Amino acid sequence: MDKNTLRKKVRNQLSKLTKEQYEQKSKKIADTLFELAEWKQAKWIGITISIFPEVNTYPIIEKAWELGKGVAAVKCVPKTKGLEFYQIRDFSQIGKGFYGLYEPIVEQTVKIDTKDIDLLIVPGVAFTTEGKRLGVGGGYYDRLLPTFSGTTVALAFCEQLLDDLPMDSHDQYIQKIIGEGITYHCV
Repeated sequence: MDKNTLRKKVRNQLSKLTKEQYEQKSKKIADTLFELAEWKQAKWIGITISIFPEVNTYPIIEKAWELGKGVAAVKCVPKTKGLEFYQIRDFSQIGKGFYGLYEPIVEQTVKIDTKDIDLLIVPGVAFTTEGKRLGVGGGYYDRLLPTFSGTTVALAFCEQLLDDLPMDSHDQYIQKIIGEGITYHCV
């Protein structure tokens, strides 16, 4: 099955989640993340601002703030197909950006160097327990990950975990997948 067909299939499965299922599953994943040693030790968390039906990252961001961790939210740079990270201290510092994604408002935030990020939560449409990742198709994270030195983690509902995914030579693996009550150590 090609990547675009897989994306549609997984998104269709996720769209069937009820609000209650979505919230329960997201909480279970967040609670599993909070037990991870890399989470506990991280001073800076790199993260996306979720949009349904992605795993809800709002409680994760709030927990990071509560624990005194720095939160670096991602911003897409379409011109270079790159990613930049900006510290957010409040949800009022985000707005709709590229492709309707919630991103930090640059004028209200401070840019964070990726070398300062200890734990990067990498989004994706689908994953395997071996760390293969199917993104949305822009290659933004595949450009960043080869130079990223911290720990990479993906958050995945069981509907997003597949037996296999097609991989191209530029596709990057994730080190850990956090599922609903389980952590897969991949790379």
